Amino acid sequence: MNSSWNRPVLRAALSRVAIQRYRILGAVDIEFSRTRWTAIVGPNGAGKSTLLRVLAGLQHYEGEVRLQDRPLTNWKPRARARELSWMGQHVGGADDLSAQDIVMLGRLPHQAWLAAPAKADRDVVYWAMTQTQSWDWRDRPLSTLSDGERQRVLLSRVLAVRAPVLLMDEPLTHLDPPHQADWLRIIRAQVADGVTVVSVLHELNMALQADELIIMASGRVVHQGPPAAAETHAALQQVFDHRLRLVCADGQWVALPETRA
Repeated sequence: MNSSWNRPVLRAALSRVAIQRYRILGAVDIEFSRTRWTAIVGPNGAGKSTLLRVLAGLQHYEGEVRLQDRPLTNWKPRARARELSWMGQHVGGADDLSAQDIVMLGRLPHQAWLAAPAKADRDVVYWAMTQTQSWDWRDRPLSTLSDGERQRVLLSRVLAVRAPVLLMDEPLTHLDPPHQADWLRIIRAQVADGVTVVSVLHELNMALQADELIIMASGRVVHQGPPAAAETHAALQQVFDHRLRLVCADGQWVALPETRA
């Protein structure tokens, strides 16, 4: 087996991340294993989205981020875009494009400059949109879609890149429970196909189904470990001020609000 397979697919050794002189992240040293789903959780303002943007190369940082054991800054943009697919919280300026055109944007890193989409690109777009059940409104402008429909189109675009690493910031926003379940099915299928997934989630019950949790608070990582571990549960309760309790139901851990005084 190639020894590089055992190396983490993503690694971050950060000394500081600041936005407009305000420190958002302190010292962070984490790594992400291949073919696993890692969920990043924590209270509001913990620095979760900032960390994900750093991993995507979208936020200035002090330190080093390595993708496939190479410094992220050494990757050419098109090569990095083929290797790492990003789904952010806010996407603007594309409301006049059709849903299918939005998803086709995910194929740009694979296409020659100004080249028309090939059959292979169209096949991938069809596959991605059927995964998210958005193919039926492929010709509708993004502006005519509901928030939940728009979110499924953006998920399709991320899938269409066919990158080995997917970074997703709050991908479940606006999705109803059945489509959240669809998202979980898609993520598990991606991981089974060899993809590494890192997602920021506020939905703790969904995050507890990940392979690994990263728990953040006040701009730092306070714990990284499997969701079922007692140490992980203790860290979750600590960062959420003991205002939740963790219960095992049908073999799955769930987080419930702590209502007892």
